[in-house]
Amino acid sequence: MITPVVRRMTRAMLQAVGELVLPRVCLTCDRLLASEQVQLVCSTCWARVAVLPHPRCERCGHPTGEGSCRWCPLLPPYVRAARSWCWVPGGVAERLLYAFKYEGWQAAGVEMGERMSRLAWPEDVLAECCALIPVPLTQERRRSRGFNQSEVLAHALGHRKGLPVMSQVMQRVRATPSQTRLTPEQRLRNVAGAFQTPKPLPAQLLGAHVMLVDDVITTAATLNECAATLWDAGVRIVSYVSFGRARAAGDMPLTRGLAQHGT
Repeated sequence: MITPVVRRMTRAMLQAVGELVLPRVCLTCDRLLASEQVQLVCSTCWARVAVLPHPRCERCGHPTGEGSCRWCPLLPPYVRAARSWCWVPGGVAERLLYAFKYEGWQAAGVEMGERMSRLAWPEDVLAECCALIPVPLTQERRRSRGFNQSEVLAHALGHRKGLPVMSQVMQRVRATPSQTRLTPEQRLRNVAGAFQTPKPLPAQLLGAHVMLVDDVITTAATLNECAATLWDAGVRIVSYVSFGRARAAGDMPLTRGLAQHGT
């Protein structure tokens, strides 16, 4: 009969052999991870991520610097607040997002969602928000990728905030080219009419405050189109949350050293 002590010793030996043969390394810097570390990204790399600096606009969460906010005018009046955790592209955040979205490291979204859960929000957003809605992908893109990155982030965030994730509330009904190389005007045209909601909208969302979840906010064109679709369907207020945010004109860029090290 195998005793609990023998079972624990055997498990420890197998784990040691596994780490010797297939050592665990950080997803972004390839350094060896400590055996007791369960995360995919080492603490050093997380410390090097370029978090959005203060002061930030109370509404849109964008760093304001010395002047007035230039990012709020991008948002429709029914969008209450927007928050992002770090700058992209560049450094650790860019490498992590690439691994998450294109190399199949879906579990990285759990660690990203945990960072997003630390963001500070106005009191009314915390009191009113009743659901998280991930920005949807087309069925073809979801099949090719294997998952929706925004949905993974939404579930990680919802787990920590105690909010339900309503993935079926909105659908992407038209495939759109990547927004990466498009101008702001082209982005607006690219996503126009790309989303729809079921009719009728679930009763708990009528007149409600919901939060849209995405991996990156650039000009907010995609999120604004999603918000307009929800508002037309009966949602009262929408807020946005993302892991990364692209710099706007006038934002302080990363220096070469910072870009290379992600700090």
